[in-house]
Amino acid sequence: MRRRVARTVLAILGVACCALGTVAFAAPRSSAQRAPSAAHGRQLFVTGCSSCHGLEARGVPGSGPDLHGVGALAADWYLRTGRMPLARPHDYPIRAHSVYSANQRADLIAYIGSLGGPPIPPVHPERGSLSHGKELFTDRCAGCHQVVAQGGVVTPNTIAPSLENGVKPIDVAEVVRIGPYVMPRFNEKALDQHDVDSLARYVQHTQDLPNIGGWGIGNIGPVPEGLVAWGIGIVALLVVARVIGERTTE
Repeated sequence: MRRRVARTVLAILGVACCALGTVAFAAPRSSAQRAPSAAHGRQLFVTGCSSCHGLEARGVPGSGPDLHGVGALAADWYLRTGRMPLARPHDYPIRAHSVYSANQRADLIAYIGSLGGPPIPPVHPERGSLSHGKELFTDRCAGCHQVVAQGGVVTPNTIAPSLENGVKPIDVAEVVRIGPYVMPRFNEKALDQHDVDSLARYVQHTQDLPNIGGWGIGNIGPVPEGLVAWGIGIVALLVVARVIGERTTE
């Protein structure tokens, strides 16, 4: 009787171990990112994008542009940063959490990329020059994004976003080639690979700027920071004069 019970217990433990082993080996495979499927991307496109871009991605007047020729380059940036899809065609696109999973984005990018256009560009900020990146950013980008990438208002209805939170090197490499919205587009002649790597490195640097002098005031620049310092100093002097001074009466 005892032997029968022991055999039963061992059998149950064996089955449990096999089940746990199966789950342990299956989990990594299920969580791994699979190869992109343009066919599945086509299905996702018809469901989530065709109302603005058309069933064949040729665009819909007044709603969305033709996507033939934009390539994986544009698809990756717009989808990964959550700027697409829009809830309404005329909404202003802003950076948001992507509604698609990594696998779904890869499928959509594969489909849109199959329609022609440039691939996702390489970027290596570690190969770039910080000083050269600052020079390029000051010359080409600071007019809208401010010299330390804090962003600003370009026109009454357009905002140049801050580049300090969530912006990755691949974002820099993609937007300089896309030229989204009012931003100019730079080709290989205007900005070569070293230029792009340097810009990406500088943008990374601006995300964690040291404030050696103490209060950074948003790193808005020496002129406005100086005006703030003068304003605070004048107010402080007036308070001191009021406290230690004497009123004269006639």
